[in-house]
Amino acid sequence: MTATTPETTTVETTDGVRFTVRWLAADDPTAPVVLILPAMAMKARNYRSLAEALHATGLSVATCDLRAHGEAEPALGEHTDFGYREMLEIDLPAIVSAVEGRFPQAPLHLFGHSLGGQLALLFAAAEPDRVAGVTVIGTGTVFWWAFGPRRWFEALTQIQWIGLVSRIKGRWPGGVLIPAPMPGGVMVDWSIHSLTSYYRPRGTTRRYNTLLADMTVPVLAISLADDVLGPKSNVDFLVSRMPSAPVDQWHIDENSAVVHRDHFAWLKDSPAIAAGVTQWITAGTTPA
Repeated sequence: MTATTPETTTVETTDGVRFTVRWLAADDPTAPVVLILPAMAMKARNYRSLAEALHATGLSVATCDLRAHGEAEPALGEHTDFGYREMLEIDLPAIVSAVEGRFPQAPLHLFGHSLGGQLALLFAAAEPDRVAGVTVIGTGTVFWWAFGPRRWFEALTQIQWIGLVSRIKGRWPGGVLIPAPMPGGVMVDWSIHSLTSYYRPRGTTRRYNTLLADMTVPVLAISLADDVLGPKSNVDFLVSRMPSAPVDQWHIDENSAVVHRDHFAWLKDSPAIAAGVTQWITAGTTPA
């Protein structure tokens, strides 16, 4: 993950899923630790440059795949189907416990990209005492209305088609909008959120929208001018669902040092993103 060999540990959940957590430790044991949560179908290794850049600013960094992706076991196609609930209420508590055990003096910050950002916010809303702050990038609601009139039909038809196929097949094989295969339960939960604007994961007893509304954990919401999948309108809508949280917004446009402003391409500018995120974490300010 960097020229400095990362430490590695294996985390096993109560239902037998195994995760590989890698971290880069700062020299200062009290320095904030940032846990990076990947986007849908992305692997932890895709965030190597971001992890290195954050570490270079003096922070500790941890990376981990989402369930059924990357190094997580069982692999996609070999797992028992699951949705948001398992990731939020089984996986993240176990992964966060491992990070807390390794960095007992450090405040924990979550950094989530797209789906990873949704998970970061919902986890922080449900377990606020464990999280010092949340940064999200390319993370907006997928509620169809938030895309704006020109994209209402596209959002409604394509996302609900993904949900329908996922219900029937028990998985999303890849295709429209989401080219990579995905667990069926995740896509069903995702499509329900898109239709209703509510986070209602199958099997949960938690009222996540209420928890979000009451959350007071600080949030940095980063939007990208060229992001079609998570446009600023969707980020703004999600921010409006967190009225009690101190939220700072950083919109990255052509006036920014970030050259690549696509939903995924921003990773090519990891040093600039890392500098802005570290500024917010350590000083509480956002780039101009």
